[in-house]
Amino acid sequence: MLAYLILVHRFPDQFKRMFKAVFDPDNIYVIHIDKKSGPEITRDIRKFLSEYPNTSILPSKSANWGGYSLVDAELRGMAQLLKMSDKWDYFINLSGQDFPLKSQAHIADFLANNKGSEFIKALDQEQFRPDTMPRVQQLVFELSDRIFRTFFKRKFLAGAKPYIGNQWMIVSRAFCQYVCHDRSVARYKAFYRNTFIADEGFFQTVLMNSGLRGRLVNDDLRMIDWVPDGDIKLRPRTFTIADAESLSTSSNLFARKFDSNLDESILDALEENIRAPVLVRRPIEDPGSKVMSLAMVV
Repeated sequence: MLAYLILVHRFPDQFKRMFKAVFDPDNIYVIHIDKKSGPEITRDIRKFLSEYPNTSILPSKSANWGGYSLVDAELRGMAQLLKMSDKWDYFINLSGQDFPLKSQAHIADFLANNKGSEFIKALDQEQFRPDTMPRVQQLVFELSDRIFRTFFKRKFLAGAKPYIGNQWMIVSRAFCQYVCHDRSVARYKAFYRNTFIADEGFFQTVLMNSGLRGRLVNDDLRMIDWVPDGDIKLRPRTFTIADAESLSTSSNLFARKFDSNLDESILDALEENIRAPVLVRRPIEDPGSKVMSLAMVV
């Protein structure tokens, strides 16, 4: 059994299509609808999900880019999934503009054969991304739907090292239990609440400063084409039908992002692809290695 958290803030019809593509009656799903999306989208999605008993909708809160509110949504989603069932092994987070590249059978088989690994990108922030250190050094406040970055500096948590990656992950139930409920994580939650773009560092930092760090596979299994977007960030390029071949032959499990208003045909192609026989990546002998063998699964 897999446990999904899907973050939605627009394009309800595209979300429905993606949800059907990742749906399996043996899995469980939690959906968070950004409070800023408005009541119409919320009602529409609630009505749609009412036909799926293995789903739950989180109480809506504003989820602001750059704010700890995104981490809060992830933590609340993990906690809800832990309450819903004790039978799932892996947590997968998605946005409403993601799409699977493989079938649910393939994804479940792959994760079962790599049980015990944590799939999340994590780099030593000071060594590999020193340009991003102001995100954790400068005091930040999130109020309602706004982020206030101050010039006040502070030291990082004593005895800990900051790590950075991105928001997306496939992590074990054990890690979810740890990050949600272990008392030692409380200081990370308190510190990252006042950092900038916390969702790209909080989970990496907690994992890499814990006893679970040896299980890291530095790969989130997402196909994303990052392109510049201003001075402080990158954004994922929107895939189109021109990317169909590279997406369909990718060894990744998911991709982002898509916009059905821009190009719906790419979603048609991906839906057809996940119904076809696929190659499964077999167990990783060394969790630090990304070398995997292949096997055919129908």
